[in-house]
Amino acid sequence: MQKNKKRNVKNVRSVIRQTLTGYTGLSLGILLAVAGAIVTALLPPWILGSIVDTITAGNTVPVALVILYFAFTVLTGLTESLREGLLTVFGQKITHALRSSMMEKYTNLTAGELTKQEPGTIVSRFVGDVDTVENLFTSGIISMFADACKIISILVVIWLKNRGLAIVLLVLLPFLYWFTRTVQKNMLKAQIENRHAVGRASGHVPETLHNIRTIHTLGKERYMEQRYDEYIAESYRAVDRTNFYDAIYSPVILILNAVVVAVVMLFSAFGNAKVLTLFGMSAGTAVAVINYISQIFTPVESLGMEIQTIQSAIAGVHRINEFYALEELPERVRNLETPATTEEETPFVELQNVTFAYEDDSRKILHHLSFKVYPGEQVTLSGRTGAGKSTVFKLLLGLYQPGEGKVLIQGRDAFQIPEKEKRSLYGYVEQTFHRVPGTVKDQITLYDDSFTMEEVREAARIAGLDATIEQLEKGYDTLCTSEIFSQGQWQLLSIARAAVAKPKLLLLDEITANLDAQTEEEVLQALKRAAEGRTVISISHRVNAEIGRIIDI
Repeated sequence: MQKNKKRNVKNVRSVIRQTLTGYTGLSLGILLAVAGAIVTALLPPWILGSIVDTITAGNTVPVALVILYFAFTVLTGLTESLREGLLTVFGQKITHALRSSMMEKYTNLTAGELTKQEPGTIVSRFVGDVDTVENLFTSGIISMFADACKIISILVVIWLKNRGLAIVLLVLLPFLYWFTRTVQKNMLKAQIENRHAVGRASGHVPETLHNIRTIHTLGKERYMEQRYDEYIAESYRAVDRTNFYDAIYSPVILILNAVVVAVVMLFSAFGNAKVLTLFGMSAGTAVAVINYISQIFTPVESLGMEIQTIQSAIAGVHRINEFYALEELPERVRNLETPATTEEETPFVELQNVTFAYEDDSRKILHHLSFKVYPGEQVTLSGRTGAGKSTVFKLLLGLYQPGEGKVLIQGRDAFQIPEKEKRSLYGYVEQTFHRVPGTVKDQITLYDDSFTMEEVREAARIAGLDATIEQLEKGYDTLCTSEIFSQGQWQLLSIARAAVAKPKLLLLDEITANLDAQTEEEVLQALKRAAEGRTVISISHRVNAEIGRIIDI
């Protein structure tokens, strides 16, 4: 179990450090498994060499030695499996911790930062970039460390067994590594080109379908066919290059392996005494050396892929850290005391000399705006398009802070109102209903279990939607899809969502803008019921939807 969970994580390093300290047993297990896999892989060839030397000397091989050989062979496989399993689990822990901290970060971004982010970019941070960080551990740093230790330990053992072979390998390994990296880089380049070509070909099909009438009208069928063929041809050429590099790599490695073995065997049979001091060895040692040679080529090949994985992961880490660097909302005041508002003359909502401009726009939307709305009063904000009516709502919802002046709700700074109080303080009804995954009940409660079923039904009755919901197959437990309600009914459901928390203030943003006359009347009647006894501020360009006092913006 994770020991502690810190908040306000600001970079990937912090997440990794927290995971390492939170799962010390797992981290220690990985280190022991890596060390065990390296050591156990060295012993079977050594033992096999001893068995062969015993046989060639005409002696009987001890049964214990044979059992030891098979035992270490099995243990090598088990430790490798354990290492891979523990790395996978650790990678999943990192992934979970990263995505949790990133979601916490995302929910605390300022409204300005949220509007700047493209949904596809955010998704790629949570999915693709986090996966590359997982790969950094499952098939990156730790695997590279293990492979490097394996290569060094094999070279040490070979040096003890046959110094001449060790010298040959030390000369050969840099060339082998260069060849491996060259092949991998070219394969990666070809694979990327293939992905781009496939992406263009895939995008070409819906583009053609979308513009099919224009294509027929202008007689561009042949042109579209040629473009598609070009994309497919690019993909085929890239795949051919990938297959070529893949086809030449394995034979080259096998030839090098055979050449090294042949060279060592030839020199070991050489009559020169000086050569034999370097390459001379027994039959058992020759068997062990051949095993070690075959073992050393695999980690060298893996090193190239692991370096490539690390490079990709570093790019992912950089992009995630850029996400962590985005501006957050300041820490909310958690235990603000609600000031007394018993006097009828005290405004429920007040804007005091408010001036505001968005970060990416130097143009001021609001200029020294002031108005008051008293408890139980119903007002409509009026003004031309772009005058700042919706901006006033964003300020009241605490999404932005004014550049100058104050935005107060019951005498408190709207931006400083704690999140847990907001839903019971105000309900916000927009032009478009935003559906969440789940049932009809979930649409109203937004997964808040504190609402009773009777409160949910009462909110639906206020919205005039209770009878419609009861006619559904499973009533309030019906899974919500886009087909079960009309556009007007979705707006009624939006009113029910706002009304269920019994808020003191209702904010209504052009909720009848896209409705026909009959549906608009139903929504207005539902609003009248929902607004009873509450303070209401609405935005509307339709005269029949204007309620109460008019405030010009």
